[in-house]
Amino acid sequence: MTPTETNNKHNSPNPLLSLDYEPALESLGDDYYDEVAGAEFPQDILRWRNDDLLSQLGLDPKQVRDEHFIEAFGKLQGVRPFLALRYHGYQFGTYNPQLGDGRGFLYGQVRGMDGELYDLGTKGSGRTPYSRSADGRLTLKGGVREVLAAEALHRLGVCTSRCLSMVETGEQLWRGDEPSPTRSSVMVRFSRSHIRFGTFERLRYFERTDLIEKLLDHVIDIYYPPHPPLVIKESAADRYLRFYEELVQRVAALVAQWMAAGFCHGVLNTDNMSITGESFDYGPYAFIPHYNPNFTAAYFDYYGRYSYGNQSQICKWNLEMLQVALSKVIPAAEMDSILARFDEYYQSSYRELMMKRLGLESGGKAEELLKLTIEVLKDTQVGYQQFFMALSEEFEPSWRDDAEHIPNFASAIPWEKWRRLYQGVLQSLPAAEMDNVASRLEKYNPKTVLLRPAIESVWEQIVASDNWQPFYQLVQDIKE
Repeated sequence: MTPTETNNKHNSPNPLLSLDYEPALESLGDDYYDEVAGAEFPQDILRWRNDDLLSQLGLDPKQVRDEHFIEAFGKLQGVRPFLALRYHGYQFGTYNPQLGDGRGFLYGQVRGMDGELYDLGTKGSGRTPYSRSADGRLTLKGGVREVLAAEALHRLGVCTSRCLSMVETGEQLWRGDEPSPTRSSVMVRFSRSHIRFGTFERLRYFERTDLIEKLLDHVIDIYYPPHPPLVIKESAADRYLRFYEELVQRVAALVAQWMAAGFCHGVLNTDNMSITGESFDYGPYAFIPHYNPNFTAAYFDYYGRYSYGNQSQICKWNLEMLQVALSKVIPAAEMDSILARFDEYYQSSYRELMMKRLGLESGGKAEELLKLTIEVLKDTQVGYQQFFMALSEEFEPSWRDDAEHIPNFASAIPWEKWRRLYQGVLQSLPAAEMDNVASRLEKYNPKTVLLRPAIESVWEQIVASDNWQPFYQLVQDIKE
């Protein structure tokens, strides 16, 4: 939603500061974090507020003014101590013990209207003990890119963090991957948890099995309660194995969501893996323009470790590395047996999601159609995102009776075969099912795709004339 200017500056309490913040992570003790203060900035301009998330927090967007956002998330000094979490991680396959929250922190934890605990985490809010030689800031373009990614992924049904707000802070930053000087921002991320795979890896590094067990109990209590609650209390061993099995399933489902969406995360280091199985911190992400397993989003990923097609196996490897830490309290052999089913979980989720993008359900000829769809998209290089968008926009029930009505996405023989097979699948369904096909196509295929040119176009307008309207319009289009 476009930030609105208001002259109504009566001294009512700030709803964002009056939320019932819970010290859930803080109560574990300072073995897991350092208390830090936010930076002071020369300027505070609200550029983004996510009113959808306000509703999830039980707040009426009409009662939350722009200056409330600025007071809560722009003027961070003196509010209260915040928590910079300690963690390590495998970065491009190499273990790095010099990590931690270097330009952000856990702002607070609060219950949503669904009863679940959510974290508000900052990015670009200043230096911490883990900043090393960096400035602890976030470029404005980086904030813009994450807002767009989160909203696009959310629309595509991906389990993702989202951005609650973004404030431009008036500093000039120097970066090697952007024209400099460039503008600065503070973003507030709304997510299930600030805890990463690397949080556990750090504790293993220092041989603190007691802290691993304490943190694992905390994670299970809050994010992995049994559903429905068990009548007979689980043993600690069974409880821990149930957690790892569900984590493996969640991560497999998440990667399937990325792959079906045509999304390449960019930097899947273990410090960028959430312990809840939620995607966040996308870095140099990209949505693939064409189906290409070798597509790589990060310019510095020279060998394609984190390419689009590698994402499932990289996440499986990350889960395997997490076992090194968890093996202090969970039998390694039993975790291996669980992880052995990762590919099965992934393939099942991916197949189901891709079927929905085709407007169908799994089974029968639909399985053959999916295989052919991937092959033809790869061989003909028809735009991946545009294909699904066109399929949704142009679908007609008449396709069931006449394949000639189905769009010819490219004048190539493989597409003729695809059209005939798609028609065959539709003919295997009752005529009354065509309305459900149309509904699935519309639900799982947004009308706007977030390719890099679209992002660069809105950014150019911001740089050239401080024109934010194209950005707000793109966010709105993404939601449709």
